[in-house]
Amino acid sequence: MQETVNSFLHHLVVEKGFSPNTLEAYRNDLNQFMEYVRGKVPSPNGAGTWSQVDMKLLTEYVVDLRGKKRYRDSTAARKVAAIKSFFGFLLQEGLLDKDPSESLTGPRPGRTLPKYLTEDEVNRLLEETKKESSPEGQRDYAILEMLYATGLRVSELVSLNQDDLNLREGYVRCIGKGAKERLAHIHPQAATALESYIKTARHKLLGDSKDKALFLNRRGERLTRQWIWAILKASARKANIKKPLTPHVLRHSFATHMLRGGAPLRHVQEMLGHSSITTTQIYTHLTDEHLRKEYDRSHPRA
Repeated sequence: MQETVNSFLHHLVVEKGFSPNTLEAYRNDLNQFMEYVRGKVPSPNGAGTWSQVDMKLLTEYVVDLRGKKRYRDSTAARKVAAIKSFFGFLLQEGLLDKDPSESLTGPRPGRTLPKYLTEDEVNRLLEETKKESSPEGQRDYAILEMLYATGLRVSELVSLNQDDLNLREGYVRCIGKGAKERLAHIHPQAATALESYIKTARHKLLGDSKDKALFLNRRGERLTRQWIWAILKASARKANIKKPLTPHVLRHSFATHMLRGGAPLRHVQEMLGHSSITTTQIYTHLTDEHLRKEYDRSHPRA
């Protein structure tokens, strides 16, 4: 069973171009399901086989996820999606005669609106971070300007090399989900912060290292996702921002402010690197909410 799961994961990397983080989620979800199957329908040698899985077992597993294990609907839905993709692969490869998950449906998670900062909060965050003149402070300010200027995912940010940045033309080349390449535009203010960081702070952080990463720690090594999270939390405390601040909150802020500023939805989709515009459409709910508040505030009869 494990060998089949490994083949599927290899397929996701080679054929689908899945990112390491997405791949790890699939690995965890399928390994968890595999242990459940082994416990429910063991074969004579104790290994179990995928051909023993039927709709009854799948339904019991979903009930177990939501009941005994008490996963949120969004987590359970993700696990069900992983299982359905896996059985689709087995059927396609001729390893099963029929897909037992064909009629399986997971819970429908309610859509929650993304958390974002107001324009005033973003300005306060950037101005407060800009005050720190140490190499790390200059780096942190450049990171915040980059995230808010481009809407990059944190995985895209930490993967950047210095050569990916073109400040003269005002863009950065990044690799997004599905190994898709795109160019993200950088406005002049963010470009100035990045140029200052590269000319002074990055050189000091690099030391004797030859790392090509754009953003470095004090040992001259590439920053990790965890480092970026820690940087944002520290910056939020300094700026007295009470909302939880993560890289995705800045990404949501970028998208919301772009739409409120009049950017077409299709353009924001391209800037965010969304494969489907339906993913981007959730931000229209935020702009609609903003318009309703402006209406209630402005209309004499509201």
